[in-house]
Amino acid sequence: MPDAGKAKRAVLVVGAGDATGGAIARRFAREGYVAVCTRREVASLDPLLQQIRADGGEAHGFGSDARVEEDVTALFEKIETEIAPLEAVIFNIGANVHFPIRDTTARVYRKVWEMAAFAGFLAGREAAKVMVPRGKGTIIFTGATASIRGREGFSAFSGAKFALRALAQSMARELGPEGIHVAHTIIDGAIDTEWIAKNFPARYALKEQGGILNPDHIADAYWMLHAQPRDAWTHELDLRPWMEKMA
Repeated sequence: MPDAGKAKRAVLVVGAGDATGGAIARRFAREGYVAVCTRREVASLDPLLQQIRADGGEAHGFGSDARVEEDVTALFEKIETEIAPLEAVIFNIGANVHFPIRDTTARVYRKVWEMAAFAGFLAGREAAKVMVPRGKGTIIFTGATASIRGREGFSAFSGAKFALRALAQSMARELGPEGIHVAHTIIDGAIDTEWIAKNFPARYALKEQGGILNPDHIADAYWMLHAQPRDAWTHELDLRPWMEKMA
């Protein structure tokens, strides 16, 4: 819940979807952060924003194309000047698509790279610009199994996620000495979503056994990363159900 006696601070969740991104926004809002959420279509954010506000938090939603530099720079400027200083930026765009290599067009490969890698660069760069002068802040990039292992049919997705992981590593080494915590998460397993329930019913049936990832529990891990003392920062954190094989 917001503390009336404390200065406002904001978290930006780029890709605040119905599962992980939304759960992260709600988690930070419960800690008193102003939740700023983005998706391509702003109307799709309405249920999330309403829930945060109903729970006593403050939330703002923006329709933004994370691949467009002008959109990203304008978004950061608006948040910083009109809402609250950013203390955490979460890049949570997935772009998980399956195409055999012979069917992967240049357009598909480029679009996936733009969504999962280039957009991460834009968000990370703008976050660094506003955080470094203050000497504090957290930037978290959401990765996947594809961040560390390529699989058949996922050349575009793996290429983009490999690139995002390298970006996170480079930024961590550059920005850590400036007081900025840069972390990369590897989400290794199915997440509890309607899409998984519909398309992978056998996997979804493992939910009651703790066999798929709960978005709220993922969000708890993101909050833990943000709250870590700087003498014991985690750069890379992998999250998987207990029955999931190692990536």
